[in-house]
Amino acid sequence: MTAVRTLRIAAAVEAVSLVVLLANLATVHTRAVTALGGPVHGTAYLATIATCAWLTPGATPAARWRALIPGIGGLLALRRIRPEGVGVTDAPR
Repeated sequence: MTAVRTLRIAAAVEAVSLVVLLANLATVHTRAVTALGGPVHGTAYLATIATCAWLTPGATPAARWRALIPGIGGLLALRRIRPEGVGVTDAPR
């Protein structure tokens, strides 16, 4: 599994878990959802930061800083990371 794919998964889990936690807070505030969702969100947040900072070769400093934003930082970082091969042409100069 590539680092960008790992970052995509961690960012998606981070964002979805935040939405679940906020929806739970705004509606019924069930302790079971909070007890499960909190650690899942925290782990996904840390995985997003670690993956972006150390494992993703195309991550610029701006992408690394964006990964620190809770909830949506991973998704913002993904937008700043250039996929491998983009901008590279095979045409002679």
